[in-house]
Amino acid sequence: MSSNYLTPGVYREESVLKSTTQLQTGVPGFVGFVKSSPSDLLKEPISLNRQSEFYTLFEGQLAAGSYLGDAVNGFFLNGGARCYVVSAMIADGADEATKESALVEALQTLSPLTDLDLVAIPDAMMLGAEAAKRVQSEMLRHCEANGNRMAILDALPKGNAQVVMGQRHDIMVGLPEPVNGALYYPWLKINGDRWIPPSGHVAGIFSRSDARTGVFKAPANEEVLGTLDLVIQDESGLWKAINIDNRLQGQLNPEGINCLRAFPGRGIRVWGARTLSYDPNWRYINVRRLVLTLRRWIDANMTWASFEPNTPQLWIQLKRELTVYLTELWQAGALAGSSAEQAFFIKCDGETNPPDVREAGQIVTMIGLAPSAPAEFIIVRIVLHTGVEPR
Repeated sequence: MSSNYLTPGVYREESVLKSTTQLQTGVPGFVGFVKSSPSDLLKEPISLNRQSEFYTLFEGQLAAGSYLGDAVNGFFLNGGARCYVVSAMIADGADEATKESALVEALQTLSPLTDLDLVAIPDAMMLGAEAAKRVQSEMLRHCEANGNRMAILDALPKGNAQVVMGQRHDIMVGLPEPVNGALYYPWLKINGDRWIPPSGHVAGIFSRSDARTGVFKAPANEEVLGTLDLVIQDESGLWKAINIDNRLQGQLNPEGINCLRAFPGRGIRVWGARTLSYDPNWRYINVRRLVLTLRRWIDANMTWASFEPNTPQLWIQLKRELTVYLTELWQAGALAGSSAEQAFFIKCDGETNPPDVREAGQIVTMIGLAPSAPAEFIIVRIVLHTGVEPR
């Protein structure tokens, strides 16, 4: 409230504005193999803002056959702005069990980070099929345990429709719903005779789509840059080009397997936007990521409420801050409805906070959302008629 000034002049007032933390999305954590090194720098997650930083730090350090460099390059090439890289250190001649353990241990070093929301381990594809699937299951468990990130998974290289659907089933065994992961098929051919898993390029597309529109836009119908062709391995281990047509995608899409497809004149594009969840409420990547991002925003912006008196005044404050944020999401197109009331509701009152809840030191706020689902199937009905107007 302004003071009652009596004498004309210039007066100085001080106030403190509480800033709102801005969340950066589309930030992946990449895990890959490097040679055993005495450098402590490579033992912790490293934040990178440009591709050149990766080569400065990791030149000569990558293990033979690693896809880590290709993934980071594909990320920045496709619009990525920032990522983390974690080293899984292995000695020359390490056996498969040691490699698998190294990847899982390196993955766990990402757990304390709060400014990433994607995870990818392209070097899981250096392992045998069963070991690779176990690592991918650990990725999904990691994302479920942290509750604020999504795994981008690569299909196995020898991935015909039956193999990749079997992979999808195997990595899901024992996991609770919803599953914070998305699986992409097939592999990419780059730079002549180099074949790589797609997760790095796809992560860049997530970041590009987020920056242009937001997490509520499905990262699909986006061109995969820096790619020459789509490939899989045959039974003899030889690489061959594959054309993903409607028939093949018709088998994979219902299973939540996102295809990369080549379209004449439009390049190679991500042509799927599904999670691995069987629950239809969490079918689409953008819907799941919207909720994960809301969780991150609450964690970053509402810790001030801890230890405040649990009174109706606090309930009003919480509801007001959430209303501002969710209204912004609705105005940006993240939520359905012609009005904010149709897009979301927030309930924080005596009904959600009865005396026993308050005595336990808890405050309960209920949030309801109406996320905008992607237009996955565009249906145009063509009707022939002889002068009779349709009704």
